Amino acid sequence: MNVRLNPGTLDRDDGHTQNRIGAAQSKGRRRRGQHRQGARGARGGRRAGRRSGAVLRNGAGGLLSRGPRPGRRPGSQAYDAVEALREDTRDGGPALFVTTPWREDGKLYNAIVALDKGEIVGKRYKVDLPNYGVFDDRRVFSPGPTPGPIVFRGVRIGVPICEDVWTPDVVECIAETGGEILLVPNGSPYEADKTGVRLQLGVKRVVESGLPLVYLNQVGGQDEVVYDGASFALGADRSIKAKLASFAEEFATIEFRRDAGGWEYQPGPIAREMDRLESIYQAMVLGLRDYVNRTGFPSVVIGLSGGVDSAITAAVAADALGPGRVHAIMMPSPYTSRDSLDDAEACARAIGVRYDIVDIGPAMEAFRGMLTPLFGNRAEDVTEENIQSRARGVTLMAVSNKLGGMVVTTGNKSEMAVGYATLYGDMCGGFNVLKDVYKTTVFELCRWHNANLPVGALGRAGIVVPPRIIDKPPSAELRPDQKDSDSLPPYATLDAILKGLIERDLDTMALAEEGHDPATVDRVSRLLEGAEYKRRQAPPGVKITSRNISRERRYPIVNGFRG
Repeated sequence: MNVRLNPGTLDRDDGHTQNRIGAAQSKGRRRRGQHRQGARGARGGRRAGRRSGAVLRNGAGGLLSRGPRPGRRPGSQAYDAVEALREDTRDGGPALFVTTPWREDGKLYNAIVALDKGEIVGKRYKVDLPNYGVFDDRRVFSPGPTPGPIVFRGVRIGVPICEDVWTPDVVECIAETGGEILLVPNGSPYEADKTGVRLQLGVKRVVESGLPLVYLNQVGGQDEVVYDGASFALGADRSIKAKLASFAEEFATIEFRRDAGGWEYQPGPIAREMDRLESIYQAMVLGLRDYVNRTGFPSVVIGLSGGVDSAITAAVAADALGPGRVHAIMMPSPYTSRDSLDDAEACARAIGVRYDIVDIGPAMEAFRGMLTPLFGNRAEDVTEENIQSRARGVTLMAVSNKLGGMVVTTGNKSEMAVGYATLYGDMCGGFNVLKDVYKTTVFELCRWHNANLPVGALGRAGIVVPPRIIDKPPSAELRPDQKDSDSLPPYATLDAILKGLIERDLDTMALAEEGHDPATVDRVSRLLEGAEYKRRQAPPGVKITSRNISRERRYPIVNGFRG
């Protein structure tokens, strides 16, 4: 994220002092050598803002503001990038405020460094280091002292870093030590309905401090985390003065004035607010696009079954990468219905992706012949069902190895939560856009996409998920006449219980008191606990809800406790 900050004071005849803040949402870089890209991005920001007082760059070393993963030791690359940018400021143009890892007195800090006229004119360190959810700051960084503002060309600018603005203490200190403006660089991960939470948080800090605030957020995907942008500016009167788009790189300039009452922003651009389903879909698109592109894969491979999960996954992939980079493969068995074959082909045609059929029947027969001497006359059971799923997994991985595309898995959160998936079968792959999306939401997303073309999508408009796929009862089709409802409660019931157990962290008794059948709640709870070992071996996927079931809900695999 770049932030172009223009406190090059311009005295006006009317007694006001006029300034500008230019806010730019952009993507961080995490690949080798991309610290140089971060430096080039900051230099581009300086060129674009030649009339500016300063440019703030979030991540000179190519690191996101929430910090690197444990074990990563940022050092020379980040330092070299900061040094190169410091030298750039000798030309007397815009200064640079750079967020970067910073070592001092044997400690590593998450820091902001102010660079002006070839000198380091100020440093501030992040104080509140989160160590929950997807955050690992406390494992990597040392906390800094509670900071006052940076005095820059006569303007006292408070720069609380990300989590420092989620609690009141840092902003209170900045206000009490003469701060005039709050400029908050963030790496705040996307969650459904979080935009309003951030806005209310900003309002609290403005009310407490009396200072105008600019909340500038990263945009882009990083592993399972997606940063959704949606940066905003609040005036001292708590009103929204500007808001940037969600899930898009964007630049906007906000003018503000100082009079006897302090600084106040003039109205700027206000981007529209996305509804819940649109934001979820955009998070999946951006997460997949950046994961595939940053890992260097030329394309993706998806097993297309004729069901809703694989259909919406293929649609997301086409919108993220373009239909030409998506390869869909139908892998029928003797239990695959004619409807599923027809639906999968119709879906592939509607999305516009390459579609092939690989029959796994011969593989099933081969395994039957191989294992009959060991199994004898034992009746077929879940073993043979899992062999089908694993034959499909081997097929997709073989295509990936030979042709180079990354396998995208298609299991949703409901299935992954209760273990309704086959280890080394349909769980094979490099990424899963539905990992944190409940089954009921999958149906909603299919209907939403059929009625809407997502902004920035590279795929086709119109109906991309045939209605029959949405309307038919879900089935894994691993045995004759199989339905998901044979093994699981109805998805509306299952998802409500899972949300209570996972996101709301309720126990079984509390859910029963809310009206859920106690036996069903107990069964779902046991399935959730018992599937922990599977989830530990699942590919990463986009975080959508307030609590995913990989990094944010880690329970012991082996235990004798049943709550």
